[in-house]
Amino acid sequence: MNANLVAIFLSRHAGHEAKPALIWNGETVCTFGELPARIGQYRAALIALGVKRGDRVMVKAENSPHFALTYLAVLAVGATFVPLNPAYTPSEVALLVEDADPVLLVHSSATAVPPAQDGIARATLEADGSGSLSQLAAQLAPDLAVEAMAETDLAAILFTSGTTGRPKGAMLMHRNLSSNVAALHEAWRFSDADSILHTLPLFHAHGLFVALHLGLYSAATVHLLGRFDAAKVVALLPTVSVFMGVPTFYTRLLDRADFTREITANIRLFVCGSAPLLPSVFTAFEERTGQRILERYGMTEAVMITSNRYEQDGRIAGTVGYPLPGVELRVVGGEGRQELPPGEVGEVEIRGPNLCAGYWRRPEATAEAIGPDGFFVTGDTGFRDASGRLTIAGRSKDLIISGGFNIYPAELEMVLADVEGVTDVAIIGVPHPDFGEAVVALVTAAQPDMDPAVIEAVAAEKLARFKQPKAIRIVPEFPRNAMGKVLKADLRKAYANLFTA
Repeated sequence: MNANLVAIFLSRHAGHEAKPALIWNGETVCTFGELPARIGQYRAALIALGVKRGDRVMVKAENSPHFALTYLAVLAVGATFVPLNPAYTPSEVALLVEDADPVLLVHSSATAVPPAQDGIARATLEADGSGSLSQLAAQLAPDLAVEAMAETDLAAILFTSGTTGRPKGAMLMHRNLSSNVAALHEAWRFSDADSILHTLPLFHAHGLFVALHLGLYSAATVHLLGRFDAAKVVALLPTVSVFMGVPTFYTRLLDRADFTREITANIRLFVCGSAPLLPSVFTAFEERTGQRILERYGMTEAVMITSNRYEQDGRIAGTVGYPLPGVELRVVGGEGRQELPPGEVGEVEIRGPNLCAGYWRRPEATAEAIGPDGFFVTGDTGFRDASGRLTIAGRSKDLIISGGFNIYPAELEMVLADVEGVTDVAIIGVPHPDFGEAVVALVTAAQPDMDPAVIEAVAAEKLARFKQPKAIRIVPEFPRNAMGKVLKADLRKAYANLFTA
């Protein structure tokens, strides 16, 4: 049996050939019957550009159906898909190119990339189909083959910044992705009667491996937008059955007077993740729509891990539910990392078919994260109730999740510490009503009257927009322990009301 994810998707479309598979801004791109040929054209284009089984293809582009088709074609070739955030700066991309060693870099003209390098082909991918990759695909006869892959063959590498500041590439196998979408299909009761409104970024695991995958696995139409637009979402909600988002999306919808119970009447499932959802937003949403948002817990290295129950009364604010089918989860602590009783906070560890194979070319990081028994140290802390339901309490690795994007303080501290006049930097995350958490840069400087605008300019030049601090404060000193370590917990407490007061 071919374990290639594309082969699995296509095998589930029989009887749905006339049904729209992808709708882009209201227009049908292709039906499920036409999808194999569209993938085949992009597969032919990739092969013409020199891509072969086992190669890495890096894509830095905005949402579009051409992005989705390119992704599927990369898998169909047997190559490995490496998506990048379009907001990354050329210096950030250069670091990842060096690490991933791709044979092809695909990018839109609107995104910044480093200078061309020998041995790495280039192609453009535009949302309107005018890019060189799409034009080449349109000229070629479809190559309908789907490379035979084993379950343990690599499908994608998604980079996530490490606590040392050096990005790590989570290696996701075909088995990781196929098992996870099958588990979500069951847990969230998907069927071919569904249609999904997709406004999440496709370079992110939530948009690529959850929303898009569930549409393809379930033969459910995916209505894709270039980005979240509250007015467009309100207009389209009556035409779909499922909407997935991050907390920011839901707060923006609640800000609109035309977001009403009547507008949401056809929706059977609202899903939220990638960042903590404030209980106040959960409650306000239920009061407005009569529906409870289903929260779940996941991460790049394992895609989705837990989910609240599908039933309305099984969706509890502030919790992330139970392990998905096939996933094991434990909360450990103390000497020997023993499993803790219900109600006691500890480190969350997981094991299952969804867990990645480790980190690309980082054996030390892999060994540190995945123990001999196969359990992965998530870096999150939490507790389980008597029924096994998980609540996330915090992040032991200082990870900040802002607007659904993972941000690691060490990476930002390394960049801002190089600013002339800065003597030290502490990056923290604090509650934010719109983004879940916001990045705050606390800086000690040689001159106490240093202008924060100098730091803002460097951040804008060297960091993607979502990583840039939303507030910068020049402080005389940091609280430290006896070993000189900055007490970030004290700082988070001191600035906790910066955006919520």
